[in-house]
Amino acid sequence: MIDLAFTGKLKPEKGKLLISDPFLDEDYFRRSVIYLCEHNDDGSFGFVINNFIGINLHELDENFPDIQTHISLGGPIEPNSLYFVHTLGDQIENSVQVEKDIYLGGDFQQLTKLVQNDNTLVQKIRFFIGYSGWAGDQLEDEIQKNAWIVRDLKSNDDLFSSVDKQTWKKFMDELGGKFKIMSKFPIDPRDN
Repeated sequence: MIDLAFTGKLKPEKGKLLISDPFLDEDYFRRSVIYLCEHNDDGSFGFVINNFIGINLHELDENFPDIQTHISLGGPIEPNSLYFVHTLGDQIENSVQVEKDIYLGGDFQQLTKLVQNDNTLVQKIRFFIGYSGWAGDQLEDEIQKNAWIVRDLKSNDDLFSSVDKQTWKKFMDELGGKFKIMSKFPIDPRDN
């Protein structure tokens, strides 16, 4: 039996993952996985979760504890802004619930104090520089043209702890069938 959650037949909505088609010919989104934080008639936005940069957050904000953090380039929009998603919920004022126990943003100074008191909390937070966004029906149009595959977030680990440079391939493999085969395609077909 085929599980629709892993066939790419899902509709985009907040809390879902977008997996780029292996032939998406755009440098920024090539082999990317995006966590959607909002999707409605006005548009959509989310963060690329597998485009890491080698910077510690303390280097950007000296008030933040000098501990290992995961920072990704979340997208090409507002590349000078820092965003974060977390599972700390009501512990951070002004955070917005995306789904279940995943929240977006909130009081950054409060977050900093929480992490200073318990640096293990950083495992429940993902940081992003910039975000990815689509106007109106733009994302649906791109999905119709097979630029993106929509997938459920199976667990918070998909977003917080098991994300690395192999994330795109891992999620394609989990989709199985043609997607597993596609995960093995070279980025440049001439490299075949």
